[in-house]
Amino acid sequence: MAMRGKLLPLAGLYLVQGLPYGLQSGLLPVLLRARGLSLTRVGLARALYAPWLFKLVWAPLVDTWGSPRGWLALSTAALGLVCGLLATLPPAGAGGAALSVPVASLLLLLNLAAAVQDVALDMLAVRLLEPAELGPGNTVQVVAYKLGAALASGGLLALLPALSWTLLFLLLAATYWLAAALAWVAPALRQLPVPPPSANPRPSLRLQQVLLAVPGTLWTAGFVLTYKLGESGSSTGEQGASGLFPLLLLDSGISTPELGLWNGVGAVLCSIAGSSLGGVLLARRWQPLPLLRSVLWFRLGGLTYQTALLFQLNSPRANPVPGTVLRGAALLSLCLQHLLGGLVTTTTFTMMMRCSQLAPSALQATHYSLLATLELLGKLLVGTLAGALADSLGPRLCFSLFLALSATPMLYLGFAPSALA
Repeated sequence: MAMRGKLLPLAGLYLVQGLPYGLQSGLLPVLLRARGLSLTRVGLARALYAPWLFKLVWAPLVDTWGSPRGWLALSTAALGLVCGLLATLPPAGAGGAALSVPVASLLLLLNLAAAVQDVALDMLAVRLLEPAELGPGNTVQVVAYKLGAALASGGLLALLPALSWTLLFLLLAATYWLAAALAWVAPALRQLPVPPPSANPRPSLRLQQVLLAVPGTLWTAGFVLTYKLGESGSSTGEQGASGLFPLLLLDSGISTPELGLWNGVGAVLCSIAGSSLGGVLLARRWQPLPLLRSVLWFRLGGLTYQTALLFQLNSPRANPVPGTVLRGAALLSLCLQHLLGGLVTTTTFTMMMRCSQLAPSALQATHYSLLATLELLGKLLVGTLAGALADSLGPRLCFSLFLALSATPMLYLGFAPSALA
């Protein structure tokens, strides 16, 4: 089968896969903050990502029962159903001070269905693509996923207030149901090779011990848990601390549509550019560890610049509405951090894959899933607590703390094992 026949349905499905992340990391925090929720409550909403931490539980179920195509169509249709139900409910509770319990419960189910969809789609791509097609396939994966996140965050946010909560989720529901039909009827997805049963080990305590014994695993686990600390306040789309900088820009008087355009579409395009640049540099024989050392220094400079802007915006003498120059500098800093964040992420995932290649061949996919889960855990732990830090310490002290934390992964690189060099 021609490669285009495989990549086109994968591109559509990976684009749809990016929608839940963009919705909850970009669109939802701004909507909740605009409704008056505290930064603490906005940050705690990230705890709804919890189902993503159990991908090692879903993977053997998806692999053992039924087919990846069936799981993919079912989970995508379930996403549409949950979005349809969300369209019937108001986002905040009676007092308007928090997410209502039904909405929070449905968002948790949304993440559960999205996590299962993620496992099924990745498993389908691994089986579908030939070795010579992995490069184009991974490029399609990264670009389509980030474009989906941009559409669900900045693209939809820029349409507000014309697009209400109800219309937003009805539009998402229709998109998911169309994607579920695509997953079920696409010719390329109907002709998947069936792997031998032994290729899919079940998770167990013994398996975890074997995975952790792979050379470089413990060091890599520590790095992926901490490497995004430096981006903690930088941007909604790239990481952590619940996207404090965009929310504080909203508090400073920047309009929701303007913020959505820059922090969503513009910043994600920069993130894609950063990821692509990382791929080019690695293809030109740059090794991941030396490249990370260089890029993290640039990121530290960008964070210093962004912190200085925050001090200016948060000054008691600051204008309630930022001037053109200051507003432009702040919005451009979002794009800069997304560019550097994409470069750091691509290089880190390459290093993770290199570590996983040191595992036995039958365990490499499971080993990579373990590292990816830890990477997500590191982002969620900081992201969930960041709003509370900003509310309790204040934006200035909070961002100064983030700036200091950004040195942690830079120091940690000095202890990298020789197996990853």
